[in-house]
This record gives sequence, C-alpha cells and structure tokens, in this order.
Amino acid sequence: MTRESIIIAGSEGIVGSEISQYMQKSHEIQKLSLRFGHDFTNEDFVKGYFEKNDAQYLVNCFGFDDPVNEQKKSDTLFDVTLDSINKYLQVNVLALFSVCRQFARNPKAKSIVNISSIYGLVSPKPSLYEENREKHVGYSLAKAAVVQLTRHLAVHLAPKLRVNCVVLGGVEHKQDDNFKNRYNENVPMHRMMEKTEIPGLIEYLCSDKSSYVTGSIMNVDGGWTAW
Repeated sequence: MTRESIIIAGSEGIVGSEISQYMQKSHEIQKLSLRFGHDFTNEDFVKGYFEKNDAQYLVNCFGFDDPVNEQKKSDTLFDVTLDSINKYLQVNVLALFSVCRQFARNPKAKSIVNISSIYGLVSPKPSLYEENREKHVGYSLAKAAVVQLTRHLAVHLAPKLRVNCVVLGGVEHKQDDNFKNRYNENVPMHRMMEKTEIPGLIEYLCSDKSSYVTGSIMNVDGGWTAW
C-alpha cells in the first residue's frame, strides 16, 4: 500500500522535528527548512518547489519567533520599530499565505495544518516577563493573522481542501526556571507543554479521520485560554 505524503514546512524546529519524527512511521515526509536553504519569503522558490513536488498534506511549522531569553532586552510598545513588526508579518503571514496557496494548486492536496500560538488569541501577560523583556507585539499580530488566514482559506478552498489551525501554548524548551514557574501559575494544568504532546493531533488532522473538520481552531494550551 502506497503511503501518503506530508510536506512539513519548518521541519527542523522544536515542533517540526517532533512532528517529522512521529509522522515518518506512517507517511512519506518531505522536509522543508530555512536550515536547508529553503526561504519561504522567496516566492520564486515556493512556486518552484510546489510545481515539482506534491503531497496529500501540508503542515506549516515555520515562523519567526520571539523566544524568552534571560539576557534579551526588548523594546517597549512605544519604542518598537515598524520595520521589526514587518519582519514577523513577512515570515509568519505573507510567506505562510504563499506556501498555502501554492500547495492548494496540487490536485492531490487534501489538508493543510497551520500552527499558531495562544498569543494569537490573547495578549501576553506582562506579569510573565521581567522588566525590559516584553514579548514583541509583531509576534502576536502575526499569530492572530494565522488564525484568520486559516478560516479564510478553509472557506475558499472547501470542499476540495481542508484547512485547520492548531494553537499551541508554551512548549517547554530551555526556558529559565523563574519563567517556567510564573508560566505554570497561569495555566490550569500547572505545567508547560511537552513537545511529544503535539504530533497526535497533527496525525488526526492529516488523515481521513478528520474528513469533516475544516476551519477549526484547536487549542492545545493546558487550559490557558479557558481562564
């Protein structure tokens, strides 16, 4: 029996690498990553790749992030530059749209899964961040756009193609203990997410088991957005 294929855009990141490792047991995996020289902001590259490569499923894990860093000092809301916001939008929104659009031209395409963040639904809590370590507003704007882009594509690509969004809470990965303790106090599960808790939902959305699921925004956040 021929295995179905999944393109994982952002395959080498924390989330993408975990999904790739998990899904390769049952699917053919096509890995795309900036680490391999794949620039999703280059529309010529995106068009060229998807003209030559097809798959049933696309999982978009790539993105420009604003990670928590003990040494990092962030600009305040009044100091942040428009150019710095634009970088988030270029990668996390415009490039994402470009990748989704080109994949959708593929006659074999069945499903797209986009990855967003709780900060696309609610504001980062200032109490989580120490002085001068404010989360960049561009990140929140871009992740909110991912949610709305998912809804738009789901409507306009139906019934041929399903499009869903997985909204992730904080994934534990090298954060300092002070941050993790503050984070845990704000989530009903009292802990950050483990990266191994993500692929199961991706597997569901990249299968015929979710054949009537489209336009869904699925929160995997330990209850963060329920409060």
